[in-house]
Formats: sequence, structure tokens, C-alpha cells
Amino acid sequence: MNWDDGRLFLALARSGQMLGAARKLGINQSTLSRRVSALEADIGSTLVIRRTHGCELTPEGEALASALEQAESAIVSAQAELGGRDAEAWGTVRIGAPDGFGVAFLAPRIGALAYSHPGLAIQLVPVPRSFSLSKREADIAVMIGRPDRGQLIARKLTDYSLGLYAAPDYLDRFGVPSEAGELAEHRLVGYVEDLIYAPSLNYADEFFKGWSSAIEISSAIGQGEAVRAGAGIGVLHDYIAAGDAGLVRVLPGISVTRSYWMAYHESLKGVARVQAAAQFLTDAVKSAEAQFVVS
Repeated sequence: MNWDDGRLFLALARSGQMLGAARKLGINQSTLSRRVSALEADIGSTLVIRRTHGCELTPEGEALASALEQAESAIVSAQAELGGRDAEAWGTVRIGAPDGFGVAFLAPRIGALAYSHPGLAIQLVPVPRSFSLSKREADIAVMIGRPDRGQLIARKLTDYSLGLYAAPDYLDRFGVPSEAGELAEHRLVGYVEDLIYAPSLNYADEFFKGWSSAIEISSAIGQGEAVRAGAGIGVLHDYIAAGDAGLVRVLPGISVTRSYWMAYHESLKGVARVQAAAQFLTDAVKSAEAQFVVS
């Protein structure tokens, strides 16, 4: 197998798009497609299923990408020991995170990672869904709860609490509930139920067994904006909502606690760009740990 073709294929596996990978590699899309086809012919297996909006790895492609990442990791480690450029983090690292954590916490801090590692290109993907590390949707994923499948290295970042919030004008208009049962008389804001991607996000019933959302938004940040605008009472992250003058904590004696975990594929454990980003995440959360749980 031609190692250079393998390098190009690995870039495609990480990007998931022929055009995006070609741009990062500094070559045209047709050249990359031709080189990947040559690699497939050399190996005798289809590695990539080309689709209109991206590429999907076949099982053979997944296996090869994993093997190439392990080889890359070994090369990076050897170069670091010899004092080569890989002693410093360089290249592209993609971090996938829930939108609340990604937008409200990580995005304002991500510049510090770029400043400390000038050779690093950072992609932050904060969306309300889970990420597949095995399919290279992200190099590092921040998850709600500990991952229980896959060849992953996982580390707990922190616990975080959630509470009930409403806008002052909403409470002036509809009153302040004095107990959980009174929530039935209020307009409630929550997730789109059939789009909840993780069981740990289905926490509304822990605040009120009869919870029924009048307004459903499939984004934590979107729910916060709706609540702040007076749409109703919603469950919000305390580290985002606490201290916001546009929000009032409702029924402060009721709260729910969840955990953020960081994970990456074990084949990336020796890759400097991934380790730099993982250490940054760990340090950033630790320095702000007091903000995540409100008693």
C-alpha cells in the first residue's frame, strides 16, 4: 500500500467529505478521489461510499482508518522523542460537544487553545446530538454521561446541575409556583421529546412527574433564549442561567445533576493534536468547576 495514499485516505476519513478533505490537504477534489480509488484498487476493497452530501466509510474503510491512525500515532511519538515538529501539536482537531457546553462554555475559551498551540487548527461543533468517534465525526467528544461502548478513552470532566428558570415578566404575569404540582398550571419549555438523543437528557419528569411541554425546542441554548424572552418555565443549565439578570430561579429546592465526560478513540492516544485539546478541555473545566453545580 502506498503510504501517501493512506495519508490522503485518513484525511478523508476524518473529514467525511471529499471536498473538505481536499481543501485541507491542498489538492483538488478530483485528485483526492482518484488517489482514494487507486488505494481501493491496491487493497482490493471498497473503502468509501460516496454520497451526495459526504462520504461514509465501509467496514473495511473503518478498519483501515483505525490501523492508519495507530501507525500515525507511532510515527508522531517517534518524531516527538527525536525532537521533530510533532513534539508540538499541529494539524486539525475537531471537538464535538452538546450545544449548551459547546456554545456557552467552550466557545468563549477556545481562543486560548489556539494561542497556546499556533500550529493547531480547531473545529468546534456544538450541536444538540451525540457524536460517533468510530465514524470520525469528531476527534474528541464531550458527552453527557459515561460512554459505555466502543474502543474509547474516557475521562470525567465534571458534574453539572440544572434548575427551573423563568423570566421576571413571565412570573409577574402568571405567578410564581410554590410547589412542583403547580407547574401543571404553567407554560413549560422543554426538548422535542422524540428527538432526545440521550436518556440522561430526559430529565423533565424529575422536576415534575406530570411535565408536558407547551413549547418544545431541540436545543439547550434555544430553550434558554425562549425562557429568557418570557415563553414559560424551563429546565436550564445552572452554569449558564445562574447570575443572568433576565432569569429567575424557580423552586430552587429542586434540581437535577448530570455529568460531562470527554472521550476519544484509543487509536488517538498518542496524537499530539488530540492530547493538547484533551488537556485544554480538562484544565478549562477544572478552573471553572465551581460554576457547574449550584446548590
